[in-house]
Parts: sequence; C-alpha cells; structure tokens
Amino acid sequence: MCLPLHRPPARVSRWRRLGATLLTGATLAATNAAASPASDLYAAATKAVRDNYHGWSTQNFRSLETQYARQLARACEPQGEACSYDTGRAVLSELLADFGDAHTYVRDPEGAARYRESEQERVVPRTGLRLARVQGGLLVASVAAGSPADLLGVRRFDLITQVNGQPVGGPIPTGQVAPAGDFGPNDFARLERTGQAIDLTLRRAGESEQTVKVIGLPMPASDRPAPVWAGAEGRVAVIDLPSFLSTDTAAAFLAQVRQLQAAGVRSLIVDLRFNGGGNLQQCVAAASIFGPVVYNASYAVGGFSYSGLDGREGAYLDTVFASPSRRVWNGPAAVLIGPDTASCAEVFAYYAQKGGARLVGEATKGVANSGVLLRNLPDGGLIAVTVFRGYASGDVALPARLTPDVPAPLDIDLLTTQGRDTGLEAALIVLGEAVTSPPTLTTSP
Repeated sequence: MCLPLHRPPARVSRWRRLGATLLTGATLAATNAAASPASDLYAAATKAVRDNYHGWSTQNFRSLETQYARQLARACEPQGEACSYDTGRAVLSELLADFGDAHTYVRDPEGAARYRESEQERVVPRTGLRLARVQGGLLVASVAAGSPADLLGVRRFDLITQVNGQPVGGPIPTGQVAPAGDFGPNDFARLERTGQAIDLTLRRAGESEQTVKVIGLPMPASDRPAPVWAGAEGRVAVIDLPSFLSTDTAAAFLAQVRQLQAAGVRSLIVDLRFNGGGNLQQCVAAASIFGPVVYNASYAVGGFSYSGLDGREGAYLDTVFASPSRRVWNGPAAVLIGPDTASCAEVFAYYAQKGGARLVGEATKGVANSGVLLRNLPDGGLIAVTVFRGYASGDVALPARLTPDVPAPLDIDLLTTQGRDTGLEAALIVLGEAVTSPPTLTTSP
C-alpha cells in the first residue's frame, strides 16, 4: 500500500458526516437487517469509503452499498443479532471487489495486527521468515540474517509444504477469501507469536523433503533491505527490498547500495517481487538513487508533492531543479517485479525505469497510481481507502500497473526442483552477465 506521511485535507463537513451516518443506518434499516456485529462492521467500513474515497473507480459506490446491504441482510437472516463479523467482512469484500479499486480493501484483525507490528516497528517473536503464497505452498521470500530460521539453515526460496503436519495454502484469486481451514502467511505469523516450536516441512532443489523445528524469538517485525546474491568476481549483486513500511527503509537501502559500490559492484539488481509497498516517502526517496523523483498526490481538495534526491527525502525545489543526471547509481541496473509487487513498490519500479533500470519479471499488481488512508474497524481490523491519485508531472497520471521490459515469470517448479530463479537469470542476461548454471541464491558480497 502507499501510505501518505501527511493527512489528506479535511473536506467533509460535520453535517455531511452526520448525514452519511444517518444514510448508512437508513440503508440497513430499509433492508430489514437486524443490528449485529456484521451490520456494525458494514456500516463503519462503507462510511469510511463514502467520506474519504478519491480514487480512480467509476462505479457508483452508494448504489453498490445499497445492493450489498440487501445481500448482507439475507446472509444474516438465520443468525439475526448474532450475525458475525466474518459474515460482514465477506460481504464487504465482495462489495469492494465490485467497486473495482484494488487499493480499497478490508483487512481482518489478524492481517491488521501484522500490519501494525511492522508499521510501528515493534519487537515480536519471529522465526525470521517472510512467506508468500505460490502454487504448491508457501515460498520463503526472505530469511532475516541471524534469525532462528537462518541459523537452522532455512534458505530463501525454500518451499514450505506443511506446518506442524498441516498442508499450507496456495494462491487465492483476487477478490476471493481464503477457504475454511486455509493456512497462509498471516496464520504462520500468528503461530510465530506464540513462541512455541513449529515444524516446517521444506522442499528444496536437489534435496529430499525435510522437516525442521524452529522457534520464534524476539526481533523486529519488519525486514530490512539486504544483499542476497553476488555474481562472479563481484561484478553484479542483488538487493532484496522486502517492504517500505519502516521509516528508515530508504536510508538502509542507500547504505546497502553504497557498500556494494565500495566493494566494486558494477551492476545492480533490486528484487521487489514480494514487496507490497509501505510508506510513500520511503519509496520515493529510495527510488531517487536512479535520479531526482517528484511524485504528485492529488486529493479531492488540494494536493501534496513527495520528492526524493540522492537516495534521501529531497527538498521540493532542490529536486525540481536538480539535473536529471544527478544520481547515486550510475551503472547498469535491473528491477525484478511480479504480481506481488504492489502500491509504492510499483512507484519505485516506475521511477527506477525512468532512471534507466530495466524491469524484469511479470506485470505488477496494478495500484501504482494512488494512495490510501487506513481506518480502524469495530472487529479490530482495518479498511484501506484510496484518498489520492498519483501523478508523475502536471496532469500525467502514473500508470496503474507496471509491465516488464523483459518478461520472465518466476517458475516455481524450476525454482524448487532445479534451483533456477528464472527472473534472476533474465536480469543477469539483460545486464550482460552470462548464465551458465543456476545462480547460488544465498551468497552475499
């Protein structure tokens, strides 16, 4: 998600807010829906959208709200006043999918808790694993250096097929909810927080399936940029950039880039394939290693510009008048992207491409041109509401989705059976590096 550093300009009067509240109540009453946890959740979420939405959807939200209020009433009829938050969330998810803005969505309490931990940079029990849903299980997208999982030898791109003997879930189509009994990344994070031993069944190229026992220990909830691979003679290196949620992400990324430069690395690959976004200013600042960046956010009333220069937050006028050739990284570069690259990670990819980096992989999620505001919900969850539209300059909107210069889908079968990262291989070829064997995934400079 793209989270603004600054609150959007106030634009809804006290009387409009009161009217919106009365409208929500009237809508639900007209459907004969009994007051329940489900209806409370529905009312709070739809009010947040009506009061704050300023995105690219052309759908009539009020019409959809009325339509799905009737659906909620039908779904809650057997339970009456006991109709659950889960029922309300399921109907809300369908409503927002119909609304057609992937940046406006609900998070359940578990997902909201994970977000708050990372955004507030809390120290929590963790194994050090960051997981992503793929065909066949949960892919280890990253392993924090020095973490319990790292010390046990769990590697980036191992495939977890079972947790405590229970099969884990694969991909969930956009707009759909996980089936009952599904075990995904949030379930794994909840299990980590207990501090109890967890049995992981791993699949790795060239080895028999194995089970390791790992225990979560106190460590930061958010992960930092880290070098994860270096090529022959240190000519090229990969930095995994897992998230932009931490307020020091850009500084940590810049420090890693500087270290690689000092080590003589000549070509850079930035891996954003499992980066879902975060703090917009951090994305803009980090992307400015490839040149000056100005991102213009347009709210319903007014706007704000985010600027990056030399890998840091830049003063607006200094950035606007800086030479386009002013950059930290002057060598060849590639950025790995995929369907899990979302929000301000897409913004980073856009400005990196403008600065000369080649995009390699698959099309991104498609929410690069907007940002969100988060609101708490009665169930302990969150709703993200699109509150501004993103522009590169003047009235030129950012593209919603980034497509690769070089298509290279991540082949999970090749990755887990032969150790071949097809995206990395394509990026190496783009940068003029010969690929004669599967790159070793865990070597760092």
